Amino acid sequence: MTFGPALALGRGFDEHGSRNEERVRRDFWRKAARVAARLPFAEDLLAAYYCAFDQATPFRVRAALVGALAYFVMPFDFMPDVLPLLGFTDDAAVLLTALRMVAGIRLVNCEDQQLEC
Repeated sequence: MTFGPALALGRGFDEHGSRNEERVRRDFWRKAARVAARLPFAEDLLAAYYCAFDQATPFRVRAALVGALAYFVMPFDFMPDVLPLLGFTDDAAVLLTALRMVAGIRLVNCEDQQLEC
């Protein structure tokens, strides 16, 4: 997946990334409402969502966060979410990895959502 054309045009994602973005927008709130109470990383997840869809967020940060959020909303992943205690460890690891990838980038408009990258 290349981001060159999207970066050059200053627009969103390529065709595959656009589908991920649409899926995240469609499925995120449904899944978050269902499982947020038992997620220790729920605040980080919500902050990542708001930053990922903020147009002022730099493209590479948006791409990393949308990828992590897409993994969260996927019904099938490395460790099934139905497993008690372990089900969301892979989701947390993917989100943490995305946040570390964008560490040091100042996200001015995301400060209200408490995401400090």
